[in-house]
Amino acid sequence: MPPTESVLTDQLALEIARLGIVGRSSDIGTLRRVTELAPQAVPGCAGATSIRWAIPSGDEDERPEPLASAASHPDLADIVDRQLSRGHGPFFDVVRTREATGSDDILAETRWPEAMTDMLTRGVRTFSTTAHVKEQVLVTLTLYGITPRALARSQQAIASLLVAQGGAAMSNALQYGSVHRTAVQLQEAVEARAVVDQAKGILMHALGCDADDAFAELRRISQTRHVKLTALAQRIVGDQGLIGGAGHGPDHAAD
Repeated sequence: MPPTESVLTDQLALEIARLGIVGRSSDIGTLRRVTELAPQAVPGCAGATSIRWAIPSGDEDERPEPLASAASHPDLADIVDRQLSRGHGPFFDVVRTREATGSDDILAETRWPEAMTDMLTRGVRTFSTTAHVKEQVLVTLTLYGITPRALARSQQAIASLLVAQGGAAMSNALQYGSVHRTAVQLQEAVEARAVVDQAKGILMHALGCDADDAFAELRRISQTRHVKLTALAQRIVGDQGLIGGAGHGPDHAAD
């Protein structure tokens, strides 16, 4: 039976769009959702698997490294596990070339004999694998059909959309995490500078010195007591009694 044209309902379109939202799920959760949506979106698709890969360095002899995977059915998960354990097959070819591949009828397929045997023994007669790369994220999506030519090439756009949305979600999450870490580091730096300035002000008042001498005294205490400068400043601002043991002024810096 030839595949019919896909129909994107409003609900299905919304679910596909939600894939790209940052923070909705983990990598595995996103991959799993992609595999759940594929049979709903692509006529003739009986199940799907998706894999996130490490970005290859470009070395021709380098074996692509899978980072996470998901499958819509345990039999399909077994197909993935067996191919990944062998280290070769259509998944790996797609990662290396970044070009979609597949077979209209696995019984007539002469490439990848081991992978085809795995699929046939689990009732698969046709498959297609698509890759998507965005920033530091590389994802493949494989669709499986149970009758020959069940997956029309005209449906490739839907598969590409699904894998692109899933890849975008993971890429956005990576960028968000990087930006968030930078923001936290900047905030910590601002707070550290503020507490050091407060500690300098306290020393300037207590020792009758200028800002440079107060900072030099802070550094001297930090080094002699093996306390980080920021931690020392926090203790001084918190009135932990270190000022009394800091010496009688900047002239004692060499003590």
